[in-house]
Amino acid sequence: MSAVLETQHLRKAFGDVLAVADVSLRVERGEVFGFLGPNGADKTTTIGMILGLIHPTAGEIRLFGEAVTPANTAPLQRVGSVFGAQATLIPYLSAYDHLVMTGRLHGTVDRAHINRLLEQVGLQAAAHRQAGQFSTGMKQRLGLAMALLHSPELLILDEPTNGMDPEGMREVRNLIRTLAYRGTTVFLSSHLLHEIEQVADRLAILNRGQVLAQDRVQTLLAGSSIVRLQVPNQELAVASLRFLPGVTRLDRNGAYLDISGLPAATIAAHLIHDGIIPSEITTLQNDLEQVFLQVTHEAV
Repeated sequence: MSAVLETQHLRKAFGDVLAVADVSLRVERGEVFGFLGPNGADKTTTIGMILGLIHPTAGEIRLFGEAVTPANTAPLQRVGSVFGAQATLIPYLSAYDHLVMTGRLHGTVDRAHINRLLEQVGLQAAAHRQAGQFSTGMKQRLGLAMALLHSPELLILDEPTNGMDPEGMREVRNLIRTLAYRGTTVFLSSHLLHEIEQVADRLAILNRGQVLAQDRVQTLLAGSSIVRLQVPNQELAVASLRFLPGVTRLDRNGAYLDISGLPAATIAAHLIHDGIIPSEITTLQNDLEQVFLQVTHEAV
């Protein structure tokens, strides 16, 4: 697959404060890429650099294979975004008028396309209401429609479900997957782990301005699974497994042993080879929250 977005060793310092220390990302065409981190992880600063709104202290940004610099911002014309806590809107303009105005900025106004977008984001009933009367979730929906108006190849979303109820969040997730299915690459930044887990193909975990992990979601989940087993003699099993290549963690858990780093079949075969027969063995699949906590804990 070809890369739509790449960053290499991106850094940003504000005076003596290093906000972004080292961010290298690769986003492939047609995928949903999750950008995950807690509040204060400097996800928004990184996105600001990608969008050309903040000048990096060091590093490189490439969009569609082309370097983005202050002298070359042309690739950004192929990008749509909802950036910041919520979309910046004009209170006295309606949702429809916002899209007409945005269309004029792009050089064309397709009113049929505007109506389709309003329906797509669930604002058709509020199309002619003033944006100043909108809830936070409705403002986010309108910002999403504005970002999609020029049919971007890459859509960058910063906390797109901010202020939405569970039904609205589900609708946005479905829209994101539909866009990806139709060929739009989506870069989704969020601190909501369950949101990323449900919609992303791959993700990067950011904390304190550094990328701690980057891979396919299922690979990260599989790599963090725990094999829980019960054996007649824990001491013998611990001695057998302690130095087994691939074991990253070995914990006693009451009557059980919890092992990370290897699949259950490999662990069972090793124990049986050493004459230790497990009486019970189970694989516990972690969720993204557990993966995140494990990765960030190991980085401390």
